[in-house]
Amino acid sequence: MAVPLPPYFNIDPDQALAELDDPTSTAGFDAIARACARGRDDLAGRGLDETGSKTLRLFSTWEITKYLIPVAQAHFRRVLKANPDLPQGASETPGGAKWFTLDEVLRLRAYFGREGRKSKEYRPYRPEGLPAKIVSVANFKGGVGKTSTAAHLAMSAALDGYKVLVIDLDSQGSMTSIFGGRIEDEWQTVFPLIARHYAAQMQADNQTRVARGDAPIDIDDTLGEALKITASDLIRPTHWPNIDLIGAQLNLYWAEFQIPVWRMAARGWKLWDALTDRLAADGVLDDYDVIFIDTPPALGYLTINGLAAADILLVPLGASFLEFDSTGRFFDMLHSTFSSIEEGENMAARALGREGLSFEWDAVRAVVTRYDGAQQAELAALMQAYLGQTLSPHRQDFTALIGQAGESVNGIYEADYRDFNRETYVRGRQTFDATYAAFKRLLIGAWRRDERARSLEEM
Repeated sequence: MAVPLPPYFNIDPDQALAELDDPTSTAGFDAIARACARGRDDLAGRGLDETGSKTLRLFSTWEITKYLIPVAQAHFRRVLKANPDLPQGASETPGGAKWFTLDEVLRLRAYFGREGRKSKEYRPYRPEGLPAKIVSVANFKGGVGKTSTAAHLAMSAALDGYKVLVIDLDSQGSMTSIFGGRIEDEWQTVFPLIARHYAAQMQADNQTRVARGDAPIDIDDTLGEALKITASDLIRPTHWPNIDLIGAQLNLYWAEFQIPVWRMAARGWKLWDALTDRLAADGVLDDYDVIFIDTPPALGYLTINGLAAADILLVPLGASFLEFDSTGRFFDMLHSTFSSIEEGENMAARALGREGLSFEWDAVRAVVTRYDGAQQAELAALMQAYLGQTLSPHRQDFTALIGQAGESVNGIYEADYRDFNRETYVRGRQTFDATYAAFKRLLIGAWRRDERARSLEEM
């Protein structure tokens, strides 16, 4: 059989012209977008039930005792038999294995937390009286596993028993799709929270104007409407009983153009605080344990809000030279951006004798994703040598389970292990379990540090 020549040899111009389609107009983009939308709806629909909604699968006794509640299967069955008021699960066949909803698993975990061995961790560590921890997952390079990492960490935390809020700041809305969100316009995204924060600044500025005898500036209808909206108006339940969502859709990108216009009109507006302040003012930090923010693959105004809000920053990247190089530039831009904000704010603070601004994160970690140990071990070791503790020593492997789950618009924790070879499922799940374990050490350590600081303040 003849070996084909490389594509740059012997290309006939007339044949190439015959194969070329007509030029694409602006309307052509619409046709392509509509085709993608039909395909997206088709693929997303494969993960929906007969009502058109996403539902979370059931969990077997084997899975519960192996992954979710630290008890032996035999003891688990004895406890259920002795306590008929506890969830008993359902069998698909007479005498078959028992299957439970996640709601039932959470109830069972609470029971074991009260009645089980004190030496075992049935419920996750969570100091009382401290606010939720906000976790932003960011990198301005696309395709690094940012959304996948954020989604799986949110699912892991939910399986661990935490109450989770997911905030999608990416107008592509991939995180929203994973959690089955249906967002009609920008007024169902974080946009009205940011607009409300700006409107409050305008109200404060108007009070100052009136006090010095100047006419106030009119607050337009958009800002007036935003003043009526709170975070609870935007938060949507998902098919996970302990994961809620503030979703995103394409119109959210408009915020990237509107925010700088507002900033020019009100130079004193601290736009980077908008999301944090509104979440705190609306009690969101008290209602949840962990809040995950998925940011756009760009260092725009929405990303700055997500980064400024974060207690923990995770930066996914692949073990390749280009991604390592790009991530280094991302950190360089973070330094330039936030040091510039601090410099501008502190210049004014010094003039007024006020305390200066200083951004601080509990922990910052880069996380290697889509890792292939056979091909990338040497480069990953080199990256570790240069980044040190900033690079998590855990590498998130890419396995067949991850690819197959992605094809059905599900996270791996939503995949029914019976659809896979048991070994494939265990190996695929293990890499994300290890990712969550590394993250949870950061989470618990940060909470513990806050707890000790509070104790010292109370002494």
